[in-house]
Amino acid sequence: MDQFRGLFSKLDQNDDGFVSVSELRDEMRKHGILSADGKVQNIIESYDKNKDGLLDYKEFLGYMMDRERKWKIHFHDLDKNKCGVIDQEDIICLFKELGVVISKPNAKKIIQMMDKDSSMTVDWAEFLHHVILNPVDNIGELVSSWKHSMVFDVGESRAMPIEFPEEASGFGAWRTFVLAAGLADVVSRTVTAPIDRLKTQLQVHGSKAFSQGFSEMRAGGLRSMWQGNAVNVLKGTPQSTLQCLIYAQMKAYTQSSTQQTLTVQQRFGLGCVSGAVAHAAFYPLEVLKVRLNLQQAGTYHGVVACARSIYRNESLSSFYRGFKPSVLCMIPYAGVECAVHQSIMNWARNHPTYNSDSKLFFFSFVAFASGQITSYPLAVIRTQQQAQAFSQDSRQASGVLQGLLGIYERGGIRGYYNGMGASFVRAIPCALINYTLTRTFEDLVS
Repeated sequence: MDQFRGLFSKLDQNDDGFVSVSELRDEMRKHGILSADGKVQNIIESYDKNKDGLLDYKEFLGYMMDRERKWKIHFHDLDKNKCGVIDQEDIICLFKELGVVISKPNAKKIIQMMDKDSSMTVDWAEFLHHVILNPVDNIGELVSSWKHSMVFDVGESRAMPIEFPEEASGFGAWRTFVLAAGLADVVSRTVTAPIDRLKTQLQVHGSKAFSQGFSEMRAGGLRSMWQGNAVNVLKGTPQSTLQCLIYAQMKAYTQSSTQQTLTVQQRFGLGCVSGAVAHAAFYPLEVLKVRLNLQQAGTYHGVVACARSIYRNESLSSFYRGFKPSVLCMIPYAGVECAVHQSIMNWARNHPTYNSDSKLFFFSFVAFASGQITSYPLAVIRTQQQAQAFSQDSRQASGVLQGLLGIYERGGIRGYYNGMGASFVRAIPCALINYTLTRTFEDLVS
């Protein structure tokens, strides 16, 4: 009972003798449990006998006693060698039973989430403390919560689980997440489409983009600001999903071979390869998006008409115009972002104070900005080469070096970063929408 009283006192941050929804949620977040808001509310509602929206010690004790009875059996099941503690081998064995491969470094991270005395084992008291603050209902949900504590950002500050290469038993989790992330991605891209179109026009036309944008809006109405959004939506989620799948498989293979956590250099390399392959697979859609963004409303009657026009009036190779600088752009962007993001997140997990939603969002934005700054000049060259077929402001450049020199001659150093401000402005609402809606949609489709 002393441990229960101690936990209650710790949760009661304002010493008023009660535990509130916000106090319980804050303590869960400190322990890396970031997506339990709905269940926190359910706990309060289920054990709050007088319906005042708070739990006194007696009410909270009822919750803790129920958790103790429920999870005592599961603890003994997890303790395979019946030594009274759970270790890394027990975690690996559990995942193997579920048809999932997990490396020793990842099993170690899971143990460290629960281990309070640095013994690298988890006794019953430590496990009970974890499941009290982690309101899952069964072993499957517990494993899922461990997965979601290890995340990967894919460029729009949207987190995707990558630590566990799932087989058939994990297909449902991937399907649920991809569907939820896809719906969130559609909303975020649609809401921020006018800013994305402005960024493209700034990359090609420079400061003239503003006057051209106002002229097009007067001619085509507000709806013209969303031209090209359909193809952008079609491209976004499949490309991000493919990048994450490639990264996950390569990471699992690397860790199983070395039995070590990935270094920054390895993360950079895996990010480069996964980003470049995924980008190459969906590159024609990127060309279509740029064409639609730069043309006046009504020039093309839809995405198919635009693709047909390029094929008939130019050539098949036009769908890969600007491909070289684009791939060169994706390598530093994906590599730097993956390395920075995962390095920061690994550090943050060991410092619970930095595990709040706002700080994790800030860290994701830092990773995004790092990737953008290092790769943006190549993105400008790519967009200009994609626009060469019809844009008078776009100068012909046969290679990356010629493109860099041409931009410098026309706009100086500043020309390399035309539109980057719009890209940063778009990233903030895009990330917030993705972060919020992905979790909302996960609850709806699961």
